[in-house]
Amino acid sequence: MRLWSLHPKYMDSKGLVALWREGLLARKVLLGETKGYKNHPQLIRFKNHKYPLKAIDTYLFNVYLESKLRNYNFNRSKIGNKFTEELVEVTETQLVYELDHLRIKLETRDHDKYLELNDIIVPDPNPFFRKVDGDIETWEIQK
Repeated sequence: MRLWSLHPKYMDSKGLVALWREGLLARKVLLGETKGYKNHPQLIRFKNHKYPLKAIDTYLFNVYLESKLRNYNFNRSKIGNKFTEELVEVTETQLVYELDHLRIKLETRDHDKYLELNDIIVPDPNPFFRKVDGDIETWEIQK
């Protein structure tokens, strides 16, 4: 499971669909509706939020909005209608790390999207996040 901190606009079609599905799985974890992934490191940001369900729904709503821009048919009813304005911090270094990770995936999977990302130095986060200075997040499993 990867809940990208990056803005969903950077995802290729496969990546955006996977992000939606993985976000829905994370939502099920937060609702206690699944046995797996309970301690997945990328869930920490949502678990630690004052309103975890509103947090994941806010995150997913931004993925949904990107899907609409691309004329995809993501099922909006799979997420709630209550959102939060309390953004979660993500470090600029984390965003750059994730962009590099995404570029590696896209180089073989979607070369056109890969080339689109070449000139980006510091990417935008999913609007659920607020960019701050700092190192790679402590929960990140670095390769």
